[in-house]
Amino acid sequence: MVNIYSEKEIEIMREGGKILAKILKTLSKKVKSGITTAYLNKVAEDLIFSFGAKPSFRGFNGYPAALCTSVNEEIVHAVPSKKILKNGDILTLDLGIKFKGFCTDAAITVPVGKIDKKVRKLITTTKKSLEIAIKQAKPGNYLEDIGWAIQNYVEKRGFNVIRELVGHGVGKQVHEDPQILNYGRKEQGVVLKEGMVLALEPMVAIGNWRIKRGEDRFGYKTLDNSLSAHFEHTIAITKRGPKILTKV
Repeated sequence: MVNIYSEKEIEIMREGGKILAKILKTLSKKVKSGITTAYLNKVAEDLIFSFGAKPSFRGFNGYPAALCTSVNEEIVHAVPSKKILKNGDILTLDLGIKFKGFCTDAAITVPVGKIDKKVRKLITTTKKSLEIAIKQAKPGNYLEDIGWAIQNYVEKRGFNVIRELVGHGVGKQVHEDPQILNYGRKEQGVVLKEGMVLALEPMVAIGNWRIKRGEDRFGYKTLDNSLSAHFEHTIAITKRGPKILTKV
């Protein structure tokens, strides 16, 4: 069942989303060669509690950290560790918080130092595909309109959409219905309605879209070890169109 949230509930999620966005912005500025992903997780936890929020990922399905830190071929959900970032890496920071009883979720992919032209194109393509997807999230459209828009843009740019991982509803719980494919056909699936709150999150690979489990048993990697990028926003569907909740 897809939950429908009131304007008051969505406003609370907007408050939490602004906190989340500020934390991600702070974390992105700390990304540099020579630091560990465990350090970034500690910074994230300290900031979450300083804002009066809670980490919504920690403990979810046994996940041991507040922040997901996926490097290079890691797509999502990699656990922070003593791994040291180096120049030329790309890092996805994926964070969820719970504030006043409601969850929000967002992710960004950032370069570590200098990256080559094709990798920068991967990042900009993934980010742009999220912007395109958000425009589809309005009352009367269909759920797969979102995935179709992502897939259509990404494949025209020469990359592949990860098909075995999905976006999702979000609100009182970290993950709610519906599951949101990052590919699809137009005018298929659930009709989008005012009051739905969705975490849209395109994941894109330079190479094959197939995936495998990471060594930490929580994260996922590309099967061919090609680089991947990931961007995510929590959005609310309103009568005036999509409203991004995880934006400063």
